[in-house]
Amino acid sequence: MNRIVHLALKVDDLDRASEFYQKVFGFKEVVTKKTRDHLSRHLTDGALDFALIKYDAGTQSAESKAAGDGPCIHHFAIEVEDLEKSTQEIKSYGCEMISEPGVIPVKFRAPGGTVAELVPRERYKQPTSK
Repeated sequence: MNRIVHLALKVDDLDRASEFYQKVFGFKEVVTKKTRDHLSRHLTDGALDFALIKYDAGTQSAESKAAGDGPCIHHFAIEVEDLEKSTQEIKSYGCEMISEPGVIPVKFRAPGGTVAELVPRERYKQPTSK
């Protein structure tokens, strides 16, 4: 069964947002990394990969503009067994593909306008508790 494993918010202040989610809701920081035109900080509650994204000033990529301007829920991710098969199925529904061909994760606009992405199994596997 496919399941939602990741939720990403676009934020204006990465540090302030991180502090809020950690202090108020108990999320723990996993990693902060630079990818293409944004810095993302990944937090977890042990089950969900919760990413806070800060795009570079002036970026004009389709990905950065997909959910609109300003802070927002940017996208969610669904893990799948077969990325290529699932991508073709998404395309068969007429979904707008946002990611460039060959880029993983595969971002798309679902019917109704929501941005989502397909990821291979265990991309956001959480560390096991000791």
